[in-house]
Amino acid sequence: MAIHESDDALVQRYLDHVRFEKRLAARTVALYTLDLEKLATHAAQVGVPLTAVEASHIRRWVAQMHSGGRSGRGIALILSGWRGFYIWLGREGLVAANPVLDVRAPKAAKPLPKALSVDDAVQLASFQAADADPWLEARDAAMVELLYGGGLRVAELTGLDVQASAAARGWVDLVAAEAHVLGKGSKRRIVPVGAKAVQALRAWLLVRDQALSGVPAAAAAGALPQAALFMGRNGTRLTAQSIWQRVRQRSLQAGLAAPVHPHMLRHSFASHVLQSSSDLRGVQELLGHTNISTTQIYTRLDFQHLAKAYDAAHPRAHLKTGGSGGSK
Repeated sequence: MAIHESDDALVQRYLDHVRFEKRLAARTVALYTLDLEKLATHAAQVGVPLTAVEASHIRRWVAQMHSGGRSGRGIALILSGWRGFYIWLGREGLVAANPVLDVRAPKAAKPLPKALSVDDAVQLASFQAADADPWLEARDAAMVELLYGGGLRVAELTGLDVQASAAARGWVDLVAAEAHVLGKGSKRRIVPVGAKAVQALRAWLLVRDQALSGVPAAAAAGALPQAALFMGRNGTRLTAQSIWQRVRQRSLQAGLAAPVHPHMLRHSFASHVLQSSSDLRGVQELLGHTNISTTQIYTRLDFQHLAKAYDAAHPRAHLKTGGSGGSK
């Protein structure tokens, strides 16, 4: 009569295998130990030895872990440990099939992009710093208007030139009220520019070249007039990092509760256009997304906005407790 090893003995033999034969790190062995303790506990609860566990058991335990709040990534790591254990059992001739082989962890939900409320976005776009340097104020106001009004990526904003040319990555046609940008994958697109953004850009262009008077003559003989639409005092094109810092600073000056970064303005643009139009394909084109699935995340953001509005305003959103319950 064959002698069957206990579950504890099998687990210990496997841990000795990975510790001494595979020479895995002590930390990895410790994690494997915890994972296999979970497996043994689950099997014991349903009265099944580890060598008799089936895929249906594994799927049930995955569902339990997921409903208990464990992340998809955490479950995937546990399944990886269990899978290795059953591969070893198969090599030892103790199981005919690996019950973990085709079981996958739940996909982690993509976090919703952070977007401003309409009121906060308008507050930031309308902000004017009365005591600021007029040159910086005009430049930063125009940048915010383009980021929020056109949904531009920060790299697209930095690539804009004052004038259209064969060498330009992008430019703004103020007469047509359009921004020509070079997006991801070197794909060009045209984005409409709102009246407020056009107004802010005209104001910026009136004072933009004032900074060039302080640039050394040697530089002026070469690269000037500077091609970049948005530049620093030294006449060089603004970097993405500089724009992030300026937008963050401006949002705090405008009195917003949390600092804002340029991509948050892009998210706000997409969310607010979708709330108003419900035109997912149109928003996809405006953002320059290759796949509609990338744009669809804003439908979740839009639903979240509607849910908050419901909670705040609908008379049935918050039911009173302890009342008579009304007539029957």
